[in-house]
Amino acid sequence: MIDVVFNWFTNNYIEFFGTVFGLIYIFFSIKQNILLWPVGIITSALYIYVFFYSKFYADMSLQVYYLVISFYGWYSWLHGENKDKKTNQIQIITVTKKLGIILIVITFVLFLFIAFILKNYTDSPLPYWDSFTTSASIVATWMLTKKYIEQWLIWIIVDAVSLGLYIYKELYSTSFLFFVYTILAIIGYFEWKKEIKKSNIVLSE
Repeated sequence: MIDVVFNWFTNNYIEFFGTVFGLIYIFFSIKQNILLWPVGIITSALYIYVFFYSKFYADMSLQVYYLVISFYGWYSWLHGENKDKKTNQIQIITVTKKLGIILIVITFVLFLFIAFILKNYTDSPLPYWDSFTTSASIVATWMLTKKYIEQWLIWIIVDAVSLGLYIYKELYSTSFLFFVYTILAIIGYFEWKKEIKKSNIVLSE
């Protein structure tokens, strides 16, 4: 048994460490700890490698996006507007109807574009599902940089779908990560909702 575990770790240690850093990342997200951004940079770098060799090209590209936007998110949480004077952190806000419609349209356009690329120019085994999780994740991550609470609702759906995809690809360590992600996304939504009620935060402009 020990030999089996050791052999698995030897062949999958990058995925394993990606899982560990990914769990730390989501914990910091729930706690609104700014360290989530440097941890996210490390996580993304590890998963670029994992997804490239698993032929999940959209997910690999998504990790490149995560890598770049993590620097923006880091800056936004440090210097963004709408800061709480007590905590010196930007406050949690909610999406207006107008912004919600814009984000839905952007997600749909991204889905069509990514699906076209994957279907016609790659050997991705599940191009449409891969495109859905990628396009939704792009939008949700931007929402996280601004602290929109609805990003958790998107992550609940994306993480649940991703869990099925990674089981299909036999990425079991990553599957475990996304199972936990799904649970923590639910927890994160309710934790941020409590924070909104406690701070009497209103709709964003």
